[in-house]
Amino acid sequence: MEREQAQKRAEELRAVIEKNNRLYYDQDAPELEDFEYDALTRELKAIETEFPDLVTPESPTQHVGGTASSKFTKVTHAVKMESLQDAFSLEELRDFDSRVREAGIKPEYVVEAKIDGLSVSLEYRNGRLVRGSTRGDGMVGEDVTENLATIRDIPLQLENAPAFLEVRGEVYMPHAAFFKLKEQQELEDKTPFKNPRNAAAGSLRQKNAKITAERGLSIFVFNLQQCEGRSFATHHETLDYIKSLGFPVSPRYSVFSSIEDAIREIQTIGELRGTLEFDIDGAVIKVNDLAARRVLGSTNKFPRWAIAFKYPPEVKESVVRDIEVTVGRTGVLTPTAVFDPVFLAGTSVSRASLHNGDIISSLGVGIGDTIQVRKAGDIIPEVIAVSAHGPDSKPFMMPTVCPSCGAPVVHLQDETALRCVNPECPAQSLRNLIHFASRDAMAIDGLGEAVAIQLTEKNLVHTVADLYSLNEEQLLTLDKFKKKSAQNLLTAIEHSKTNNLDKLLFGLGIRNIGDKAAALLAEHFGSMEAIRSAGVEQMCEVDGFGAVMAQSVREFFDKEGTSDLLARLEKAGVNMQWTGTPKGTALAGKTLVVTGTLPTLSRQEAEALIVQNGGKASGSVSKKTSYVVAGTAAGSKLTKAQALGIPVIDEAGLYALIQNT
Repeated sequence: MEREQAQKRAEELRAVIEKNNRLYYDQDAPELEDFEYDALTRELKAIETEFPDLVTPESPTQHVGGTASSKFTKVTHAVKMESLQDAFSLEELRDFDSRVREAGIKPEYVVEAKIDGLSVSLEYRNGRLVRGSTRGDGMVGEDVTENLATIRDIPLQLENAPAFLEVRGEVYMPHAAFFKLKEQQELEDKTPFKNPRNAAAGSLRQKNAKITAERGLSIFVFNLQQCEGRSFATHHETLDYIKSLGFPVSPRYSVFSSIEDAIREIQTIGELRGTLEFDIDGAVIKVNDLAARRVLGSTNKFPRWAIAFKYPPEVKESVVRDIEVTVGRTGVLTPTAVFDPVFLAGTSVSRASLHNGDIISSLGVGIGDTIQVRKAGDIIPEVIAVSAHGPDSKPFMMPTVCPSCGAPVVHLQDETALRCVNPECPAQSLRNLIHFASRDAMAIDGLGEAVAIQLTEKNLVHTVADLYSLNEEQLLTLDKFKKKSAQNLLTAIEHSKTNNLDKLLFGLGIRNIGDKAAALLAEHFGSMEAIRSAGVEQMCEVDGFGAVMAQSVREFFDKEGTSDLLARLEKAGVNMQWTGTPKGTALAGKTLVVTGTLPTLSRQEAEALIVQNGGKASGSVSKKTSYVVAGTAAGSKLTKAQALGIPVIDEAGLYALIQNT
């Protein structure tokens, strides 16, 4: 490769890799599979090795990919949370061993499974958890103490602990918890997490600790970062000590005297990975002797005393026997390939989503074709290619009518998916009912998926309005329902009538309208009737409400059956008014940023106060920022505000602004 060509390709690779770094580390929504990302990174490394002058300090080969989110307080790590160098062949492991020995070290190795999750630090003072943080870029992470404290495997108090202790671990989501969450997201017509790693990261890196607590996260601790008053000779000793304190440690760790023994252990772990209840994306070899580690040191990105072996993705072939089409809550038709069972990543797989008609066309898949199947992230089955067309194979065509109700299906503007728009569609009725009763909507305790299925199958509920005419006699016909459970459900249904208007709006399942958008509408217009009468232009005047959302709301109210549904709900006594505290106007038109620690208000409380008084609370400083509210230990946001000449006030100044404006 010529230098000019190499430079151009390196720039292309850096752009793609950095984009995926942001998606993976910061938004928990990567576009590339791990093996695709690894292949691009290896190509970039090869170019930089051949042309060392092309290496830049900003290259993704020179730094860890994550950054600390502005949603959380930043934490500077006393001990750098390093990334690991990856190996993709056994020969690279042997080369690693040679480099260690060339440094004059006769090593023992500890081999551990590489858990696929989110790396965190846990700090304890006098045995009490005082801070938990994400890795971020290795030097600066995010304070997520409150969320980590909800994970049952993380001890909040340690017995016989040193004065100060810091350990590093990997937060992960077990498969059972992931599938439960994914199923719930699909039933509620939410975009499901792609794999357990993204689900773990997304559950930990958000503001509501109650949601974290419900997600069933776990942790394995794999390293001792700091320990006051104690010293250790080997990594194996530290793991034993951490385990004795009550931490769940790496599930399998053993010491080996040669690289070949370590390689055999890696191969064994690889054979077992399909049987594990959690995801691993490789295995790690670490030099056991801690003094030897100090001799070997680190590069600016990787320790020289450890290496991670990445297992290749497993791909199997199978024959498509059918393509089934199901209908979601909002009427979207989803095709699923049904094929001869294959054993992939430890489980038997016989179904995989084909997502939509365009995907089917691009793959060219038909019934009778031989397809290639893998598990995305080693967890979700997907069809990646057609190996051969069957002798009688014909391209599969999506249906022109709904498979559930027989109504014609349509392509709505700018949508790839086909959609059934019949409001009486039985398939949609079930999912609408589940969504309506969900926690973020009407929060009807006791009305989960199993009960919703029975209510629809027994024709007791056709629309959500039917819930409010249910009686005890009808509920007693449901499986496992006794008098008390029936009364409890009726009480929960009755209680839901008093919910605020935004909960009802969200529960109605209007396309493109989430809980926050529903709250904007309810607060701005004040009543269901006012929203119903509003035009698209009026809705677009609501701060934060876009044209697509406004059009979706208008289509919902114009749809046949909506008027009758709302009339029945109102007649049943369901609240149709916004009952929240009216917003003040003191900060109307102003954007404020809160940074640092305020004397009496938490950041969330300060931001709520800003919004309550008509202002906008932003997480970043820009030229459009009206004020920065700064407390102690204010960092880069304060510096940026000063550089831009933006007024800086304290907590007292915020109250004065509200009272005097």
